[in-house]
Amino acid sequence: MPLKNGDYAYLDYVLRIKESGEVVDTTIEEVAKESGLKRDGAFEPQFLIVGEGWMPKGLEEGLIGLEPGDRKVIEVPPEKGYGERDPSKLRLLPLRRFTSQNINPVPGMSIEVDGRTAIVRAVGAGRVQVDFNHPLAGRTLVYEVTLRKILEGTEERIRAILHRRIPEVEPEKFGVSICDGKLTVEIPEDAFYLEGLQLTKRAVVSDLEKHMPELEEISFVEVFKRKAAGAGKPAGAQAQ
Repeated sequence: MPLKNGDYAYLDYVLRIKESGEVVDTTIEEVAKESGLKRDGAFEPQFLIVGEGWMPKGLEEGLIGLEPGDRKVIEVPPEKGYGERDPSKLRLLPLRRFTSQNINPVPGMSIEVDGRTAIVRAVGAGRVQVDFNHPLAGRTLVYEVTLRKILEGTEERIRAILHRRIPEVEPEKFGVSICDGKLTVEIPEDAFYLEGLQLTKRAVVSDLEKHMPELEEISFVEVFKRKAAGAGKPAGAQAQ
């Protein structure tokens, strides 16, 4: 069945800047190694709910009608990508603002200013030029995409949402059970001590409430299994 708005899907892609041909992002590890790219987390197909704006509008529009296994080159102009460059988003700041925090800004560095991320464009004469435009603003983007899968089952979709929020844990490790509109998610031990887990749970609940309104109740259960003698962790279960 062809992909449509609202579908849950996995895709692989290679993203190039049209003007230079430079590869700036990919889900494929081999391509990343060839291009000298690094990525936070594992290289794996990208999950998205089509139409939610998780990826550029022009890309999502170009995916409509694809079937699993299909490949396509999608060109995304700035107005349907990350927008045109806005000169008003360039600012000059005193160098001492950074050096007083033991930060030595250099061109190309990503830096946080007033809670916003910016790129250092130039440093000189006691001033630093920072750019709050998205790094790909003003660029025409070329995506080479392969649609890997359209997710049909409810449990599979829930696991995908969980993995999006908790990428450190394989989706198959979550226990998922649904009965009479009540969802119970068993959190695997791999996730017990992840930083910010409680906030992440709230984000998962928000996602599920938005995309699966048929769920009337959502519970998380952390199960502590008895270790071998001397391992030191108590048995028992705690529901949250």
